[in-house]
Amino acid sequence: MPVLRARILVRPKAGILDPQGQAVERALPALGFSGVRNVRVGRLIELDVEDSARLSEMCQRLLTNPLIEDYEIVESAGADSIGSPADAELPGGVAGADSIGRPADAELPGRVAPGTSA
Repeated sequence: MPVLRARILVRPKAGILDPQGQAVERALPALGFSGVRNVRVGRLIELDVEDSARLSEMCQRLLTNPLIEDYEIVESAGADSIGSPADAELPGGVAGADSIGRPADAELPGRVAPGTSA
Protein backbone atom coordinates (compact mmCIF):
# COMPACT_ATOMS: atom_id res chain seq x y z
CA MET A 1 0.00 0.00 0.00
CA PRO A 2 1.43 3.43 -0.89
CA VAL A 3 2.45 5.73 1.94
CA LEU A 4 0.71 9.08 2.16
CA ARG A 5 2.09 12.19 3.87
CA ALA A 6 -0.61 13.84 5.95
CA ARG A 7 -0.28 17.24 7.56
CA ILE A 8 -2.73 18.18 10.25
CA LEU A 9 -3.07 21.89 10.90
CA VAL A 10 -4.36 22.49 14.43
CA ARG A 11 -5.68 25.88 15.52
CA PRO A 12 -7.64 27.21 18.49
CA LYS A 13 -11.38 27.34 17.78
CA ALA A 14 -12.92 30.75 17.11
CA GLY A 15 -13.81 32.35 20.42
CA ILE A 16 -11.18 30.38 22.39
CA LEU A 17 -8.59 32.53 24.13
CA ASP A 18 -5.23 32.34 22.31
CA PRO A 19 -2.61 33.96 24.58
CA GLN A 20 0.26 32.92 22.31
CA GLY A 21 -1.44 34.53 19.31
CA GLN A 22 -2.09 37.67 21.34
CA ALA A 23 1.57 37.86 22.37
CA VAL A 24 2.69 37.53 18.74
CA GLU A 25 0.18 40.17 17.65
CA ARG A 26 1.51 42.60 20.27
CA ALA A 27 5.17 41.86 19.45
CA LEU A 28 4.99 42.30 15.66
CA PRO A 29 4.50 46.12 15.69
CA ALA A 30 7.46 46.43 18.07
CA LEU A 31 9.56 44.70 15.40
CA GLY A 32 8.32 47.04 12.67
CA PHE A 33 5.52 44.88 11.25
CA SER A 34 2.34 46.91 11.18
CA GLY A 35 -1.16 46.12 9.95
CA VAL A 36 -1.34 42.62 11.49
CA ARG A 37 -4.56 41.54 13.21
CA ASN A 38 -6.29 38.37 14.37
CA VAL A 39 -3.13 36.31 14.93
CA ARG A 40 -3.86 32.69 15.83
CA VAL A 41 -1.01 30.34 16.74
CA GLY A 42 -1.46 26.64 16.15
CA ARG A 43 0.68 23.66 15.33
CA LEU A 44 1.47 21.34 12.45
CA ILE A 45 1.52 17.56 12.85
CA GLU A 46 3.02 15.47 10.02
CA LEU A 47 2.32 11.78 9.64
CA ASP A 48 3.20 9.15 7.06
CA VAL A 49 0.20 6.83 6.87
CA GLU A 50 -0.83 3.89 4.74
CA ASP A 51 -4.57 4.38 5.35
CA SER A 52 -5.77 7.98 5.44
CA ALA A 53 -9.38 6.96 6.11
CA ARG A 54 -8.79 7.07 9.87
CA LEU A 55 -6.97 10.42 10.06
CA SER A 56 -10.06 12.24 11.29
CA GLU A 57 -10.53 9.67 14.05
CA MET A 58 -6.85 10.05 15.04
CA CYS A 59 -7.35 13.80 15.31
CA GLN A 60 -10.50 13.53 17.38
CA ARG A 61 -9.15 10.90 19.76
CA LEU A 62 -5.51 11.91 20.26
CA LEU A 63 -3.92 14.59 18.08
CA THR A 64 -6.26 17.46 18.96
CA ASN A 65 -8.50 18.60 21.77
CA PRO A 66 -11.85 18.83 19.95
CA LEU A 67 -13.32 21.01 22.72
CA ILE A 68 -10.96 23.91 22.05
CA GLU A 69 -9.21 23.13 18.73
CA ASP A 70 -10.18 22.85 15.07
CA TYR A 71 -8.09 20.87 12.62
CA GLU A 72 -7.57 20.62 8.89
CA ILE A 73 -6.07 17.58 7.16
CA VAL A 74 -3.86 18.17 4.12
CA GLU A 75 -2.79 15.04 2.24
CA SER A 76 -0.03 14.66 -0.34
CA ALA A 77 1.12 11.60 -2.25
CA GLY A 78 4.53 10.07 -1.62
CA ALA A 79 6.36 10.63 1.61
CA ASP A 80 9.96 10.23 2.52
CA SER A 81 11.02 8.77 5.84
CA ILE A 82 12.94 11.85 6.98
CA GLY A 83 10.57 14.69 6.23
CA SER A 84 9.38 16.98 3.50
CA PRO A 85 11.76 17.89 0.70
CA ALA A 86 13.17 21.40 0.95
CA ASP A 87 11.17 22.53 -2.08
CA ALA A 88 7.85 21.07 -0.86
CA GLU A 89 4.90 23.45 -0.87
CA LEU A 90 3.79 23.95 2.71
CA PRO A 91 0.38 25.16 3.87
CA GLY A 92 0.26 28.91 3.36
CA GLY A 93 2.11 28.70 0.04
CA VAL A 94 5.65 29.03 1.40
CA ALA A 95 8.00 26.62 -0.35
CA GLY A 96 10.85 25.22 1.74
CA ALA A 97 10.21 27.43 4.73
CA ASP A 98 10.52 26.72 8.40
CA SER A 99 7.61 26.97 10.81
CA ILE A 100 7.77 30.76 10.96
CA GLY A 101 8.11 31.36 7.25
CA ARG A 102 11.85 31.86 6.88
CA PRO A 103 13.41 30.20 3.83
CA ALA A 104 14.77 26.77 4.74
CA ASP A 105 18.31 27.88 3.85
CA ALA A 106 18.13 31.18 5.79
CA GLU A 107 21.20 31.94 7.84
CA LEU A 108 20.37 31.89 11.54
CA PRO A 109 22.57 32.34 14.59
CA GLY A 110 24.10 28.97 15.41
CA ARG A 111 22.90 27.40 12.18
CA VAL A 112 25.42 26.10 9.66
CA ALA A 113 24.49 26.78 6.04
CA PRO A 114 24.10 23.65 3.89
CA GLY A 115 27.36 22.57 2.26
CA THR A 116 29.60 24.30 4.81
CA SER A 117 31.23 23.20 8.04
CA ALA A 118 31.07 24.80 11.45
